[in-house]
Amino acid sequence: MKVSLERIVKILNENNKFCILTHQYPDGDTLGSAFALCRILQKIGKKAKVVNNDSIPPKFNFLKSCVKQENFEPEFIVSVDVADEKLLGPNLKKYCGKVDLLIDHHKINENFAKYSYVDAGAAATAQIIYEIMNIIKTGWDSYIANCIYTGIATDTGCFKYKNTTAKTHKIAAAVLELGAEKDKINTLMFEQKTKEQFIAEKYIMDSIEFYFENKLAIIYVTLEMLEKSGADDSLIDGIAGIPKQIEGVVIGVTFRQKEEDVFKVSVRTSEEIDASLLCKHFGGGGHTNAAGFTIKGSLEEAKEEFISYAKTFIKS
Repeated sequence: MKVSLERIVKILNENNKFCILTHQYPDGDTLGSAFALCRILQKIGKKAKVVNNDSIPPKFNFLKSCVKQENFEPEFIVSVDVADEKLLGPNLKKYCGKVDLLIDHHKINENFAKYSYVDAGAAATAQIIYEIMNIIKTGWDSYIANCIYTGIATDTGCFKYKNTTAKTHKIAAAVLELGAEKDKINTLMFEQKTKEQFIAEKYIMDSIEFYFENKLAIIYVTLEMLEKSGADDSLIDGIAGIPKQIEGVVIGVTFRQKEEDVFKVSVRTSEEIDASLLCKHFGGGGHTNAAGFTIKGSLEEAKEEFISYAKTFIKS
């Protein structure tokens, strides 16, 4: 059932023990949204906790620093920034079919929860959490502001992506006035790199391949590359946009090996190509020009399968 923001606030007030779920391979928006909502619920006297399929990348650790780590049996399940319950990941499979409320901003959403609120016009799910917070009016603090800013900044590429709107800037300005530490967050998210990260990026740059008269560009990172560089997988989150930065490329793709024969694929496209539609074919989804999916098989098999289908999206 689709519900309004006002109905969401009513639902949150009527329940007491919340479990908030993020999507697998968590990013700044799913984590920022989850911890902001957790903080809001704890401030109004509810029990709340955030549960992730994967460990949280170290650069996001500051997001969880001001929520109480509570151990209890949840009575109400919320997912944030999750377009399909399959994206919760294998470790959260037990919650499939049990999500009470989903809050999301992806235009392709399976509406798998009892109640759902999807705003495809929002640049980030954190933008929706901001609106919920304004209705609850429990009292802003710098921690919630940091969570909201992180979600918006990361999902807009620090306000560079097409999904950034005037409203996005207004909300970002509002959370800055409420205490969001933009300098600290922007440095962590977009500027700071380790030596190991630089070495890993060298290997990744050397992997680039071009297809269809340079309209499709692919880079990849394997577990072997990470081992050789000494980099942790969480340190290379910013590589997804690299192939699309090349002039003339209309589809830029990054294959990241997560396990033996398991790859996370990130797709970035030019305006005329719908990345979410392309990725839906492989069981994934996302935004019009930024989407992704997970695929099983060897690197060569995964690339071959993707290239074969992507060809149908590229005009000769």
